[in-house]
Amino acid sequence: MKATLIYGAGDVRVEEVPDPKVENPTDAVVRITHSCICGSDLWPYKNRAATEQGSRIGHEFIGVVEETGSEVSRLKQGDLVVAPFFYADGTCKYCRAGLTSACPNGNAWGAETDGAQGEAARVPYADHVLTTLDVPQDSELMPSLLTLSDVFGTGHHAAVTAGVGPGKDVVVVGDGAVGLLGVLASWRLGAERIVLMGHHKDRTDLGQEFGATHVVPERGEEGEQKVRDILGTDGAHCTIEAVGLDQSVTTAINVTKPGGAVGIVGVPQSGNIPNAGQKFVKNVTITGGIAPTQANMADLLPDVLSGKVQPGKVFDKTIGLDEVPEGYRAMNDREALKVLVRP
Repeated sequence: MKATLIYGAGDVRVEEVPDPKVENPTDAVVRITHSCICGSDLWPYKNRAATEQGSRIGHEFIGVVEETGSEVSRLKQGDLVVAPFFYADGTCKYCRAGLTSACPNGNAWGAETDGAQGEAARVPYADHVLTTLDVPQDSELMPSLLTLSDVFGTGHHAAVTAGVGPGKDVVVVGDGAVGLLGVLASWRLGAERIVLMGHHKDRTDLGQEFGATHVVPERGEEGEQKVRDILGTDGAHCTIEAVGLDQSVTTAINVTKPGGAVGIVGVPQSGNIPNAGQKFVKNVTITGGIAPTQANMADLLPDVLSGKVQPGKVFDKTIGLDEVPEGYRAMNDREALKVLVRP
């Protein structure tokens, strides 16, 4: 079968790889019908050292169950399913607590199993990992359902951990797909005012469609002051940081009022939390992390199925599997917000 491999910075290839097969009794093999490229995939695309042997990449997918192991009882051949970006066994103490992203037996796709940007994948712990979808494969809901795999679930995680709720003021730092879906998640949770900090007008326009009440294109101290001017206070109750750079974390802490919280879901690109002095003086809580999308799908799925939210609007380019290298280039060059892949 065909699958995407990364060999180093800027070097993504679609090549033939062995077909996946059931290796353990709890496995399933899924034929992938929809996958995508994530903003977090761009970090290795920008920075990975060159290697002679490529590694599988991609972690978001919907597909059809083709084969199941002997201990898989909930799923059957032909089921349409969506997978979380981090698979988990569903039985450990962390899974039982809803923090599936901390499962010691779990991992992200492409690390120890197949990547999602391919024609098929082996799914460990399939009964616990996969959520069945009772919709046609050609449903117009498919792009939105695919966001449950990662970006919508991640935006939701940021909002929940930051304490977003009715009557709260929220700032979202970053206008990538996760930031925009942090806006949508905050709107869904009842936030009163949502300030989106971003400077790409096509993206911030979508952010306003998702529920942002204000947009701040300025950066640094100028942007931080404008947020405070808009809110008429000393900051927001809740801030979502969806970039991962030191400057964006610094801004997130600066625009959060004393006693507030910052939900960080941008993959950190340094080993430190910057602006610790302000965090300490203001008693700002730093929270967030790898989203447990396997656990939060059940909460988000009904609103996607009903059309109350349409997170799939973040996809602005659709390509075939052979075009994945071009999809990476387009996202890296900011010609696309998020790329949908149809193998």
